[in-house]
Amino acid sequence: MGLEGKVAVVFGAGGSMGGAIACAFGEAGAGVVLAGRTLGPLETVAEAIRAGGGLAETGVVDVDDAEAVKRYVDELVGRNGRVDVSCNAVGMDDVQNIPLVDLALDDFMISIDQAMRRHFVTATVAARQMSTQGSGAIVMLTASAAREWRHVMGGFSIACGAIETFARTLAAEVGKDGVRVVCIRANFTPETYPGVTEADIRPLVDDTMIGRLPRLAEVGAAAAYAASDSAGATTGVVLDLTCGAIVD
Repeated sequence: MGLEGKVAVVFGAGGSMGGAIACAFGEAGAGVVLAGRTLGPLETVAEAIRAGGGLAETGVVDVDDAEAVKRYVDELVGRNGRVDVSCNAVGMDDVQNIPLVDLALDDFMISIDQAMRRHFVTATVAARQMSTQGSGAIVMLTASAAREWRHVMGGFSIACGAIETFARTLAAEVGKDGVRVVCIRANFTPETYPGVTEADIRPLVDDTMIGRLPRLAEVGAAAAYAASDSAGATTGVVLDLTCGAIVD
């Protein structure tokens, strides 16, 4: 599952999920480029990668600025000659726990708009470069909400489903150029919410087949696998890390 010699960029690498994925890429041997809006958290993750013997660099970029993302990736390619892996771990705002019939339109649309704009921008910029070089892997993050019905999630569930559809569509278009696109669908990951209690997550745990929720290390490992040549026959699909809450 090695990524030795590969250049991997992680957008949103300063967050819990993005940091775990960036560290997993580093452990697998990739040179990791950590991108995000705030330098401090990025440097913390980069230091952890370097402490483990990995290579990491950081850069400030706003994924809501399409031109800035393009310039950033162009500069990255100028320094490194290529980009082999692109992962979007940027979160989205959401309004949940209000029935759809009572939800304001803007509150419904916020997750959908942010998710699709951010994934479209980062994925298409990466895909253009990867298609030119003839290889690459794009990893997207989604959630159990994409296939969920038991909880009141407003537009968040629709946003997650849209990410998965976008990944399949992009995979079909760029596969002929040697570019793969894979989604990681995780369930709620308690480590991303310090202070969450067993009582808070009990309803979610009860929905699973194995009686627990996914761990950050598992998400990172799945992303590293999806990005690696070991997953070379895998594209246009979702790797499910919901602990059996969702069954395909």
